[in-house]
Amino acid sequence: MTLHQRSSHSAVSDPSSTGPSTPAVAWTRVCRCEEIVPDTGVCARVAGQQVAVFRLADGSVHAIGNYDPNGRAAVLSRGLTGSLGGRLVVASPLYKHHFDLRTGECLEIPANSVPAYPTRVEDGVVWVQTQAVPAALDR
Repeated sequence: MTLHQRSSHSAVSDPSSTGPSTPAVAWTRVCRCEEIVPDTGVCARVAGQQVAVFRLADGSVHAIGNYDPNGRAAVLSRGLTGSLGGRLVVASPLYKHHFDLRTGECLEIPANSVPAYPTRVEDGVVWVQTQAVPAALDR
């Protein structure tokens, strides 16, 4: 079953679809790129996990875990995107901690970092790799 809601903070997923893959790497189709309003995020279920997927004004797409360990809630997809010290970040809507969109690192409390997920856009479709990159401190 596919769920597509068209607000800027919608949950969109198609867990039955896998896309470009190799034997060791699987990808999940999230949505069409234009379904994510620039500079906002959506929440998607990827391999059973909530993932916050962001599309920035420059067209880049980033994905990190949706669960904010500081606020103890799955809310990062609703955060505000921007840059801080030259890093692309999302500010959690709860306590405003900043998470690096490329690495998942929490800038204020690095021990509370979240996983980052590789993304790709093919033929206008956003794909998220099902295997997360470990949180920033584990690299």
